[in-house]
Amino acid sequence: MASSTAAVPFLAPPLEQLRHLAEELRSLLPRVRVGEAQETAEEFNREMFWRRLNEAAVKVNGEATVLTTHFSKLPWPSPQETQRICEQVRIAIEEIIIVYYSLPKDQGITLRKLVRNAALDIVDGMAQLLEVLLTAPSQSTENGDLISCNSVSVACQQVPEIPKDNKAAALLMLTKSVDFVKDAHEEMEQAVEECDPYSGLLNDSEDNSDSHSDEDGVLGLPSNRDSYWSEEDQELIIPCLALVRASRASLKKIRILVAENGKKDEVAQLDDIVDISDEISPSVDDLVLSIYPPVCHLTVRISVNVWTLRGSVTLPDYPETVHSLNLELVWQQASPAIALPLCPQRWSNRYTHVCEIGVCFNKGS
Repeated sequence: MASSTAAVPFLAPPLEQLRHLAEELRSLLPRVRVGEAQETAEEFNREMFWRRLNEAAVKVNGEATVLTTHFSKLPWPSPQETQRICEQVRIAIEEIIIVYYSLPKDQGITLRKLVRNAALDIVDGMAQLLEVLLTAPSQSTENGDLISCNSVSVACQQVPEIPKDNKAAALLMLTKSVDFVKDAHEEMEQAVEECDPYSGLLNDSEDNSDSHSDEDGVLGLPSNRDSYWSEEDQELIIPCLALVRASRASLKKIRILVAENGKKDEVAQLDDIVDISDEISPSVDDLVLSIYPPVCHLTVRISVNVWTLRGSVTLPDYPETVHSLNLELVWQQASPAIALPLCPQRWSNRYTHVCEIGVCFNKGS
């Protein structure tokens, strides 16, 4: 006799469903990173976009709370309930991604990057939350703290703080670059102030009379070359410090220019300014790291050459405000003793100084 009972579809245990969902979210991250904006004939509605994005973030945050509440203690939900919860999480995550894809490129690449990063943080945060729930002991009372401190909630709460146009996005990125170079400059200045090339000499002499190697050639020079700057090193530090100082000043000038004269509809120009300014921060970082003892002079010269190539890029026209905005290398007169050790192939007899970045404004005719 045939059974009249309908076959019940098999559902994986809750643990397996959570693991599968975490893997699914991880697989979404590369696609979001390279995803293009959706082509549409409809006119972009800025107000609607931000409302949808904020609502989607609130929904994801709510689903994260539900997920944590149900799976941070025993007994876990049934396979059927787990399936329902996981599906709601999928829907919420997909909505965030769909809203991001709806932001056209003509609204600004810098703005799209900020929204993309926010979407990535949310997806990654949800995957992390699932992984924590899978690995943490369910009976642990510490799991209750996940409701208030999991990373997906933090990422969702940052969504309303995203700049709403490309000019605001550009100013945010320029401010980050200024702050980064400022920290590097202050770190470098502090290192120079605290530098004592003969620190440890007395202790070395007292502890070990053979501490001075024959290679030094001069009695009394410390042997711990890995922890101090030689005179030759210090000749490099002066122009390097000037480079970092010039970078900081130039980025500040660029930020002020964008704040005072930038137009929201000058999307491409703002993106170009941010792209080129973004090249300065890693160059400064490489340069600062290269001057710590033991100093490799070749590495310093390479860092300077890369920095000057990045700094000499010409930005496109900036209409109505200035005819052109250029990051140029300005060579000023100074002692060859300072400049030539740094990068001799770049100095002439007349202009023998460390390069500074100058922001040149040529008014349109």
